Amino acid sequence: MSILARTRARLLPPAGRWVIPFLWKVKYFSSGRESAESNPVTPMLRHLAYKIKATGPITVAEYMKEVLTNPAKGYYVHQDMIGERGDFITSPEISQIFGELLGIWYISEWMATGKSSTFQLVELGPGRGTLTGDILRVFNQLGSVLKDCDISVHLVEVSQKLSEIQALTLTDKKIALEHDAESPVYMKGITKSGIPISWYRNLQDVPQGHSYYLAHEFFDALPVHKFQKTPQGWREVLVDVDPQDSDKLRFVLAPSATPAETFIQPKETRDHVEVCPDAGVIIQLLSERIEENGGAALIADYGHDGTKMDTFRGFCGHKLHDVLTAPGTADLTADVDFSYLRRMTQGKVASLGPIQQQSFLKNMGIDVRLKVLLDNSSDTATRQQLIHGYDMLMNPKKMGERFHFFALLPHHRLSSENTCKSKSLPSPVAGFEELVWK
Repeated sequence: MSILARTRARLLPPAGRWVIPFLWKVKYFSSGRESAESNPVTPMLRHLAYKIKATGPITVAEYMKEVLTNPAKGYYVHQDMIGERGDFITSPEISQIFGELLGIWYISEWMATGKSSTFQLVELGPGRGTLTGDILRVFNQLGSVLKDCDISVHLVEVSQKLSEIQALTLTDKKIALEHDAESPVYMKGITKSGIPISWYRNLQDVPQGHSYYLAHEFFDALPVHKFQKTPQGWREVLVDVDPQDSDKLRFVLAPSATPAETFIQPKETRDHVEVCPDAGVIIQLLSERIEENGGAALIADYGHDGTKMDTFRGFCGHKLHDVLTAPGTADLTADVDFSYLRRMTQGKVASLGPIQQQSFLKNMGIDVRLKVLLDNSSDTATRQQLIHGYDMLMNPKKMGERFHFFALLPHHRLSSENTCKSKSLPSPVAGFEELVWK
């Protein structure tokens, strides 16, 4: 990949550090002044302006939700935004090795926890389906290991456009897809390797069962509330119409406390905080399901362990983009706070990480896999592509140290209680320690 929005752009300083140029009723944050040519009046901008004028300034979380997932005008709902022609490219689009190693991780965990007779692979926000496709290819290659296991695939996707692309990527074209727009399972099919696959709009609709969950660059797109510390206490950052130009938006501070303030830790020391209630709800649901049914969850994303402040930014055409300019035409994202995800498990499951991508993939054997692929390829272009992809994934100045892995596991997975009779310790969790096959 030549230019990587969610990698290269994040090497740059965060967009638009908050400044207070003057007072206007409430403290006014500048999002930057854009020319009329670079700030088109989009349908989403019109929608938001009407909404704000009718009900008042909205939270950043509501702004993100409207811009990204509004059923009529949302950025994610009707566009294919991934790839060279889109606004960002993700790790699976860079190298097949990434997905293959994740496939190995899931099989390793399935084996370490007793080889359950059922295996539900559940991906949240599957993009173009590339990652699930790479994982299923590994499952097919290791079919002898999984031969007695009933495998199914479950994709949680709100975008009609992306679900269509996922179906093209993953399903057997000879077998017609089943569509039911009114059902929680709005599409069903069979993968190219003969595995049942289903699509859902909500995680809650995925059947209960022994499941292995995957969330790759999913949590960073969930809506965040932003807060600024002031002499009067925490005040939430809101989005308002610019009084000097009705075709522009601006940031303001709420004049008093707002409900989402309850998500801020009492001992918080940062001056600016982003909180994501939706992420907490999903983590709680994953934790409950893993506690009850077993399995595991692997989360891979840009993020931090409760240290960063202002990470909210936009990406358009593989470049940083002002978050309030031309809403609906650019991706919006905020780094994941893994310390918050850890708290939201409420002790129901064990958590590992975050660990840097470079370390995780090295522990998974990426160097060995790259050597095998290079040794088996005589095509110069293919070899160069493999080496370039490896560099993007592992280089500390690219994705190696900026992308992190985080896992949720049943407590018994890390406990020695079930292995005391044999006087052996639990198998290491691959990726977080070096991969070991038993």
